[in-house]
Amino acid sequence: MLCDAAKSGAMSAPSSILILVAHPDLAHSRVTRAMLSAAHGLPDVRVRDLYALYPDYSIDTHAEQEALRDAEMLVWLHPMHWYGMPALMKLWVDEVLSVGFAYGQTGHALHGKDLWLVTSAGGSEHSYSAEGYNRHPVGDFLLPYAQTAALCGMRFLPPLILHGAQKAAAEQVQAHAQAFVEGLRALPEWCEHQPEPPQETVPDDERPVREEGAPV
Repeated sequence: MLCDAAKSGAMSAPSSILILVAHPDLAHSRVTRAMLSAAHGLPDVRVRDLYALYPDYSIDTHAEQEALRDAEMLVWLHPMHWYGMPALMKLWVDEVLSVGFAYGQTGHALHGKDLWLVTSAGGSEHSYSAEGYNRHPVGDFLLPYAQTAALCGMRFLPPLILHGAQKAAAEQVQAHAQAFVEGLRALPEWCEHQPEPPQETVPDDERPVREEGAPV
């Protein structure tokens, strides 16, 4: 669901937006491919296709961190896989959002940025409820995203989710893509009423350590 400014088509001066796409079979995707096509050509929008960049799963951490530094808004665009993100996206989070860069006493590179999750789920909206076969609202499965944003000092914006993606009609996919474009165009006005993220800090003695004893 988008906030009112985006729904109304409010326009603003464009900001730097980085879209991180993580789809293991983008060429055969209905939804994700439609989203990228709709956003193509928007000013100040950069796209990084993780599966195209890293087919061997060997992520260039420095390049990814530099790309993040230049962005005001991060968009994670991917389908939901087993109630979470695709494997390469999870590896990206593990390796790129490192202590000293994204969190920790000196990790402030992402503070003040916005994170927008744009995703699709095979299950219907009803399936993500106490009465549905997934037994929980979809928001419960997105708590790791919200907490990741909070730990990195980012504001987690209301996600844009297409339910029942596998059976969605072309008109539904098109409407989802249009909502995505409206959200990108309306930055930074939309969702400005969202609260600022808490400034969470992981104590040094609770961080993982390498074998030689240096904090990770």
